[in-house]
Amino acid sequence: MPERDEPEVIGRRVQRLRAQRGLTQRQLAEPAYTPAYISTVEAGRVRASEEALRHIADRLGVAFEELAVGRPAHLATALRLRLTEAQRVLADGRAEEAAARYAGLRAEAEAHGLACEQAAALLGLGECALETGRLDEARGHFEQAEERLAGRPLPIRVPALRGRAVAHYLAGELRYAVYLLETALDELNRGGLHDPDALLLLYASVIGPYMDMGAHARAAQAAEFALALAPQAGDPALIARMHRAVARTLLAEGRAAEADASLAKAAELYRRLRLRTELANCHWMRGYVCAQNGELERAEDELRQAHTMLARTRADLYRSQAAVELADVLHRRGKSEEAAALLRDVLGGFSSERGAVHAAGAHRLLGIIAEDARDTEAAEEHYVRALSLLERAGAAGDLADLCRLLGDLLRRTGRVEAALDAYRTGLGHRTAPGTTTLGAAPAQPPL
Repeated sequence: MPERDEPEVIGRRVQRLRAQRGLTQRQLAEPAYTPAYISTVEAGRVRASEEALRHIADRLGVAFEELAVGRPAHLATALRLRLTEAQRVLADGRAEEAAARYAGLRAEAEAHGLACEQAAALLGLGECALETGRLDEARGHFEQAEERLAGRPLPIRVPALRGRAVAHYLAGELRYAVYLLETALDELNRGGLHDPDALLLLYASVIGPYMDMGAHARAAQAAEFALALAPQAGDPALIARMHRAVARTLLAEGRAAEADASLAKAAELYRRLRLRTELANCHWMRGYVCAQNGELERAEDELRQAHTMLARTRADLYRSQAAVELADVLHRRGKSEEAAALLRDVLGGFSSERGAVHAAGAHRLLGIIAEDARDTEAAEEHYVRALSLLERAGAAGDLADLCRLLGDLLRRTGRVEAALDAYRTGLGHRTAPGTTTLGAAPAQPPL
């Protein structure tokens, strides 16, 4: 039998609707039931059958759902349509407007006991908070979405879980983000819950943390699985996100042309879907690929475009991260003063709890610029700050290089023992990147 309220609640609702329509109990009962039966229903002394409730609903001129649970007809459908519209607003880069819409939809869904629609609105609020860099707020929304979906199958809970993992990742908590994503992957694959969209979302999301932790082999394997799952997935935005993530592993393997092609596919999908923030992130990644490939002029163009687009959409955290990549290219093109000014401008938007890996990148680059200017004291200060941020985040992928820079600086200033300590620290991270923080790999999907 469909979900319904308690008899007393339904009885009061029947009485109220009957009075509003000016009907007597006899008029409501005819021709199938007696006035006495309607009286017992209104008093809450009997649990009416579904057939009886459908008769009463028909006589009152309301939908069965409205009578049984007090929910206006087609409310859930209307809410889902408005949730889709809020998603379009967010995709257009208007995160604050989207957040206001999602908040209203969440309140409506909560008032009518629509758990799935509540969860969808909370997911939207979480994505808005991610885009504007409010990571604690984002985590809270994703946790609440998971609570609303408790008891539902894991594939349905995956978007909320993935959102929480991304919030931890952006906050610099790489190990915990990987733990969340790997645990879900393991459960899906071992439990035979072969949901291509859920698996693809998880594999695309775990690549970034893997790369930052120096676990390149796992990142490459996740990319391989993601590419194999893509033909089975039904969400083009998800496929575009996957191509963007996979490009990073291709680049790490020296396959720059394939990385560029993967990003071109992602950009085309984003343009078609009009996902502005994601398209900006795609330009950002293409700039990174060009920079790694030595195409600095093109890299600067791509990164400036990404930075401008992200500024328009008020995606503050992502804008600051793109600015670090742009500053690196500017420095390499001999525009060190502009690079340093850009870095100092965005550093205030970072902290050890917010964009730690890119904050470390900003300090590293400011250290290099200071060294070029023969300001060794400032350079050392920036390197030490960067080292502290990377160690707290567990970003082994960048630690070895930073330790080398610091060691070289200390050696040049005559502090040989301190330089040796820095080199040893770097060698420790280079020896087995990622293995100190990652357990056994999750089970593989049944491809």
